[in-house]
Parts: sequence; C-alpha cells; structure tokens
Amino acid sequence: MTVPAEASLLNPVELFMAADWVVKAVMIGLAVASIWSWAIIIDKLFRFAALKRQADQFEKAISSGRSLEEIAHQAGPNPDPILPRMLVAAVSDWREARARQTMSEAQSHLLISRIDRALDSLIARESQRIETGLGVLSVVATSSPFIGLFGTVWGIMNAFDAIASAGNTNLTTVAPAIAEALFATAIGLAAAIPAYIAYNAFSIEAGKFAGRLESFADDLQAAIARRLGTGPATPSSSTPREL
Repeated sequence: MTVPAEASLLNPVELFMAADWVVKAVMIGLAVASIWSWAIIIDKLFRFAALKRQADQFEKAISSGRSLEEIAHQAGPNPDPILPRMLVAAVSDWREARARQTMSEAQSHLLISRIDRALDSLIARESQRIETGLGVLSVVATSSPFIGLFGTVWGIMNAFDAIASAGNTNLTTVAPAIAEALFATAIGLAAAIPAYIAYNAFSIEAGKFAGRLESFADDLQAAIARRLGTGPATPSSSTPREL
C-alpha cells in the first residue's frame, strides 16, 4: 500500500482512495450503516412527535366533558391513532354488553377481562410498531466501532508491510499510511455514537408512551367497571368520564 507524499492527512477523499480494498469495503459499509441509522433517527423523531401530538389532542378531547361514546363515535370505526382505537374497541364491547338488558356479576367480570385482553393486544402491537428500527440502531451502535477497528488493524498491517518493503521509516512515510488506517475507526465511531444516543433516547420514549397507553387502558377498564357496578367506589382523578 502506497500513500502519495502530497496526500493530506485530513482529506477524507484522499485517505479513502489510498486505502487498501479491504479498508475501503469497511469504510463503505460503515458509511452505509451511518446513513441507514440517520434515516431511522429522522423517521423516529417525526413519528414520536406525531404520536405525542395525537395523544395530547385526544386526551384534551377526553377532558372536555364529552362522553366517551360520543368521542368514540367521532373517531370512527377504525381510527389510526392508538388511543382512539383503544377507546373504540372498549366502547364496542361495552355496547354489546349493554344490548343485553341485564348482566350477572360473572358476565360483568368476563366483559372486563375481554376488554383487558383486547387493550393489551392493541398496546403490544403498537409498542412493537413504534420500536421498529431500534434494533438496527442497536446493531450499528454496538458493532460499528469493532468493524472500524478491524479496518484499522488491517490497514496498519498493510502499512507496516509496505514500510518494511520500502525500508523507509521516516515519519513522512509512516504518518499517511497510519492515518488512512485510523480513518476507518473514526468512521466507525461516527456511525456508532449517534446510533447509540438515539437508541437509548428512543427506547426511553417508547417505554414512556407504552406506559401512557397502559394508564389509559386502566382508566377505561375502571370507567366500564364502575358502570357495571363491579369497580371501585372511589375513582382516581385521571379516570375518563363515564360512558
């Protein structure tokens, strides 16, 4: 591996062009991984912002004093946002139960259990959907530094071999060869650091949103249980309006 004497140690293009084909492949792979992770990061930023905005608007509607049945009717039979979808599912089961003139205590508990399972299923699917792509960020964050290090080790081995063949250990000869090898590690860190930060940040946001969904599901079940006469006598302040 030979490095032009006039090559700048801080010129990425020259460092890439002078690198061994294995190191080039490592650099290209890390660059693709970085672009992929940034695409996921940007997509998640917009998605989480939209989820928060939709949830805030829906919770504002819930606290407006209107009945849950009215809000569910306005949301339509199959709304896309998760909170209205949960409400529609719960109200649909409630309407079926209300159509039966009277319900025994056992039937009331069965209804609550059915609603609980339906809401848990919706929450699980939504959590899986919002976490899509986080696995890629995790892989990029954990593997990129090691892939970059492999490229660096390979480049340094080739650099030492070329230096030994030339019989010249002058710093002006050694420095460019070492710089291009270390450039692979720099690319690996540049890919890993944003992916690591984003993975942790989005994992926390996904957990918070899942907790928000579970809290709303508990409130819905409490409202229905009180209407059926099987719930607690004293509701919490966060419980939605009665059906």
